[in-house]
Amino acid sequence: MTIGQQLAEEAARYASMGWMRGTSGNLSVVLRRDPLRLAVTASGLDKGELTAIDHVETDEHGAPISDGVPSAEAGLHARIAAVAGAGAVVHVHAMAPVVAAERWPGGVPLRDLEMLKGFGREAHDDLVTIPVIPNGQDMRVLGDAFERGYRADTPALIVARHGIYVWGDDLRQARHRLECLEWLLRFAVS
Repeated sequence: MTIGQQLAEEAARYASMGWMRGTSGNLSVVLRRDPLRLAVTASGLDKGELTAIDHVETDEHGAPISDGVPSAEAGLHARIAAVAGAGAVVHVHAMAPVVAAERWPGGVPLRDLEMLKGFGREAHDDLVTIPVIPNGQDMRVLGDAFERGYRADTPALIVARHGIYVWGDDLRQARHRLECLEWLLRFAVS
């Protein structure tokens, strides 16, 4: 399966869950590290209808180096990939992370929940704090905020009043982490 097919299938999955409504959200996969290159879902397209060609290759700053327009947030994807060593980054607009960030703007604390294991952490006696950064349109500013709050053991970031970014070695691991984290955040805000 090509990278484009993988991105399209994952986007369709999240769209069916209501996490990528219309043209919202974006996904990326690292194509190579030196120099850093990513395949990022194209901007302005319905994420439930992407095809294998609906992605753009970007550089280490998220700037396009192939035809098409990448997501406006490609720069943050690139920064996460570079700093965290992620192989894939998933950004969705699920409701629970946004509500949790409203409740805990300094970071969302999670503890003593079995589902934390699916997020790569211990189920008990392990305080996990999901970083929250303010929203903005300048990806350099968001990237700087991400780096200030980055923890190697917490592969996620909530952008307040916007959505959540989760990453992993590949799209599958990022998806599993996102699904578990979204469950944890729904629990936290219920």
